[in-house]
Amino acid sequence: MRILVTGGAGYIGSHTVRHLLDLGHHVAILDNLSTGHREFVPDSVKLYVASIENTLELTSILYEEEIEAVIHFAAKSLVGEDIELPAAYYGTNVVGTISLLNAMVQANVKRLVFSSSCAVYGMVDSGEISEDFPRNPISVYGESKLAMENIIRAYSDKYGITYAALRYFNAAGASLDNSVGEWHYPETHLIPRAIISTISNDSEKFEFTIFGKDFPTPDGTPIRDYIHVQDLARAHALALHIEKSNEINLGSGNGHSVLEVLSAVEELTENKIPRVFGPRRKGDPARLIASNKKASEVLKWQTEITLNDIVKSAVRWHRSGLYGRV
Repeated sequence: MRILVTGGAGYIGSHTVRHLLDLGHHVAILDNLSTGHREFVPDSVKLYVASIENTLELTSILYEEEIEAVIHFAAKSLVGEDIELPAAYYGTNVVGTISLLNAMVQANVKRLVFSSSCAVYGMVDSGEISEDFPRNPISVYGESKLAMENIIRAYSDKYGITYAALRYFNAAGASLDNSVGEWHYPETHLIPRAIISTISNDSEKFEFTIFGKDFPTPDGTPIRDYIHVQDLARAHALALHIEKSNEINLGSGNGHSVLEVLSAVEELTENKIPRVFGPRRKGDPARLIASNKKASEVLKWQTEITLNDIVKSAVRWHRSGLYGRV
């Protein structure tokens, strides 16, 4: 299959590109390199450095590459920044998606896999989240992802585009061959921040505040869902072949607490992580795990890589120093 990956020079996109190549697909990448990295693009893959909001250029690329399917990662995704830059988030995420869909219609591309987010659900009660949960996002980022899903659904109904919207929480880890991994600035994710704190000379910069130690969980800290990025890449590739449009959660079925994650990092790095406990954040649920039932049924997918191996791959990546190239 001939596939365009938008945001293919980014974290999850670059892992997915490599997996698609391993499967024998022809891949092209569109990325404006605002958060993606040219170094993550394989030599055999054509990179188009362009904005997803440029419909004319997008259409030309779809025709030139004879694209049959699009995997859509290109988006702004920092909760917190989205509050400060709502216009940028709605511009890139929502307007950009409309631009992509218009280009797909013009080029007669009928298949789309969309990297959505469990942020579309908002603040839910503790438990395993299934696809029929109410969607009430509480961030600009979550609102933009929900809007993107709604727009994709409308285009699907009107123009016959078959799509899969994949919703997941915490992508983590690095490729098992150490070729790509997390390279964000600023870094906001728990696992890389924990690892960086063990190899940094400025440990105060990475001191952890754990928000709450009295949750109804085995160790009192919140439990969240972590999925290795290569497991996510497999899911995106499988979603290319669905017969009916669908929204699908990607979950591990097993969550891990903050203290479990920090303990795994400490064990693998043989270093202690500086930490303090703070009060609970308002509305913070004790346990959030995305159900994997529908993914198992529709995609025949489940996670294969454990938390220990997630952390091990991330430690190897960060110790290599590759993430620090700017």
